Amino acid sequence: MDKISIIIPCYNEQEAIPIFYEAIVRTAETLSQVQMEFLFVNDGSKDGSLKEMKRLAEKDERVKYVSFSRNFGKEAAMYAGLSYASGDYIATMDVDLQDPPELLPDMYRFIKEEGYDCVATRRVTRKGEPIIRSFFARMFYRMMHRLSKTEIVDGARDYRLMTQQFVEELLRLKEYNRFSKGLFGWVGFDTKWLEYENVERSAGETKWSFWKLLIYSVEGIVGFTTAPLMMAAFIGLFFCLVAFAAICFIIIRTLLYGDPVSGWPSMTCIIVFLGGIQLFCIGILGEYLAKTYMETKRRPIFICKETNIRLP
Repeated sequence: MDKISIIIPCYNEQEAIPIFYEAIVRTAETLSQVQMEFLFVNDGSKDGSLKEMKRLAEKDERVKYVSFSRNFGKEAAMYAGLSYASGDYIATMDVDLQDPPELLPDMYRFIKEEGYDCVATRRVTRKGEPIIRSFFARMFYRMMHRLSKTEIVDGARDYRLMTQQFVEELLRLKEYNRFSKGLFGWVGFDTKWLEYENVERSAGETKWSFWKLLIYSVEGIVGFTTAPLMMAAFIGLFFCLVAFAAICFIIIRTLLYGDPVSGWPSMTCIIVFLGGIQLFCIGILGEYLAKTYMETKRRPIFICKETNIRLP
């Protein structure tokens, strides 16, 4: 009998966990031919999330949990879940039910019957999201499509079902700065995409503020394209050419008309502008150096404090 492990990262989701559990159990009943494992990852929650996980584990042996020593982030939680999962097929999904559990039977069928290595999901609408947030999200995906060679689909979710081989290759990517949407595309394999409309949270509030999403997008850009470095180089070359042309113009004007003292306000603006461009380019370079610095430390992606999983 096949076994599906479902990885559910949780951070302060005490209210959503029991609602999610009831929903995923109903879905599991439609997959009676499959053994299920519900693997909750407690990402350093400050509320009663871990207590909810333990309560569910006491009444249902299918419920497993991994609890971190502190908050390491969703990416680390997903990596931990992939590391501890024991299923033949592994799914990742959010606890807030924005990833519809009822899609799981179709995802399993596509892998088993049509031979896909991964079945992923994407939202075709962003109904219920703030307009500004949706706008910047679309701009990010368009930018990544143009700058990166790795396929990152617009509206892609972390909700997907993968074969064990797919997961094994993901686990070989032990980089500290992780951007899973890019890593999923980087490893390749045959992937089928399922589309669905946006679903609002079942309980609680999102932990992803605009600022956190912005930082996360920078992780994706820096992790999967060096185009910003090339852009900075071209900006520097362009202004070098502009400066050379300006020098030639000043020399010729001085020889022909003399050199009256004028135009210092505009000159100040130009200096400030060029200084800003230089700092911007240095910032791009610094971002890449910072990521390299963190990778060289070789710190663990996560630290497990407590779990009910017995490793072989």
